[in-house]
Amino acid sequence: MRMLRVIEFMSLDGVIQAPGSPEEDTEGGFLHGGWQRPYVDEVVGEAAARGMAATDTYLFGRKTYEGLAAHWPNIGDDDPYARHLNNTPKYVASRTLSSVEWQGSTVIAGGVVEEVAKLKEQVSGELLVAGSATLVQMLIEHDLVDELRLMVFPVVLGGGKRLFGEAASPKAFRLLESRPVGDAGVVILRYEPARS
Repeated sequence: MRMLRVIEFMSLDGVIQAPGSPEEDTEGGFLHGGWQRPYVDEVVGEAAARGMAATDTYLFGRKTYEGLAAHWPNIGDDDPYARHLNNTPKYVASRTLSSVEWQGSTVIAGGVVEEVAKLKEQVSGELLVAGSATLVQMLIEHDLVDELRLMVFPVVLGGGKRLFGEAASPKAFRLLESRPVGDAGVVILRYEPARS
């Protein structure tokens, strides 16, 4: 059975919106895009690359997918991140997209919970979700997430999209790992659901 892992870059106050650049996601008037950049050093970059390398399939929400699809296919395979993203199968959960052009992409148009459950059962390996806050919240609510890997950055943003929204019921997680990465105060936290 395939593991579903969620990887998020997150501020201390739980914001995951637009970590990479100012224009990445300005929805809701968000003005703090690119907030993670001052904290990324070679060690943090290597940790992120290791997380990607273990991935054999990606799953994205529509907004995250569209942002990535507008950027990475134009970078070229000389870049290791682009090479991996461009050549790895990708699924996008969307109610509005009917087709996608990024190489190796497939739309999951309806029944996202059921379709993701089927994807998990198909083969072994790792299905990775990055960004995609609304999708991640749905997957957590339906107990489809096997691991949360949070890269927490030492900044408080005060507003923006947060990873955890309102849940219909409480969800407990068990800490697997907590370790500092690099010299800027970044911490990786790994959790698994505390399933009974």
